[in-house]
Amino acid sequence: MQSKPERMPAAFIGHGSPMNAIETTRYSQAWRAFAATLPRPRAVLCVSAHWFTNLPAVTAMDAPRTIHDFGGFPPELYAMEYPAPGDPGLAREVERLLAPMEVVQDTTWGLDHGAWSVLVHLFPNADVPVVQLAVDGTETPAVHWEFGEKLAALRGEGVLVLGSGNVVHNLRLARFAPGAPTYDWTLSFDRYVRDALERRDSEALCDYAARPDGRLAVPTPEHYLPMLYPAATRGEDEPLATIVDGYEAGSLSMFAFRVG
Repeated sequence: MQSKPERMPAAFIGHGSPMNAIETTRYSQAWRAFAATLPRPRAVLCVSAHWFTNLPAVTAMDAPRTIHDFGGFPPELYAMEYPAPGDPGLAREVERLLAPMEVVQDTTWGLDHGAWSVLVHLFPNADVPVVQLAVDGTETPAVHWEFGEKLAALRGEGVLVLGSGNVVHNLRLARFAPGAPTYDWTLSFDRYVRDALERRDSEALCDYAARPDGRLAVPTPEHYLPMLYPAATRGEDEPLATIVDGYEAGSLSMFAFRVG
């Protein structure tokens, strides 16, 4: 008789620049250290900022392609491949859990850099199946939180629920000069989110746009919404711990956390 899979933690990774995929940084080192603490997952369900759609969709192919969805980076980044298998069965489970919402079983997308730039450090052998869930931009933050709650059941089936984005992400106001200071609103909104996470305050996390610093920190929602998914899977007695934090270019938070 097959034993029940070990309950997996969930995690959110502030992924930052795609260069974290090929460089040894304190962020990529922390991601690897986090992965070393995990039981081997049955699969990964990744919610990435870089699959932002107008309808719910989940990758449902056996062999997702590696998507190089960026520009202006070194050739070695474009040469990277992450040939992890897909898991159509998990895609169908996601569809079932999110019912009555209709979820498209997608066979054209693949793994974008929000997924593989992190996964190359978490599972460098690319031997853990990966399914991506799109971020449906037509839904409210509260609906995304509800989706996360519904998907929490997958953790008990050995699935790592992984969000990839950035709590603060405003490239329009980024300061790329070396040593440039971090904006006050970056710091204040990052603290606000961490406090709301500790308090399990879903309303505060979903109502970020009511705050002036929230509107600056999250000018568009695609990097923020993936954070709601792992947060929403947190059980009543589960700890929440920081994997790594830091700020880049004045207007990006690299905060990453685990649940469980």
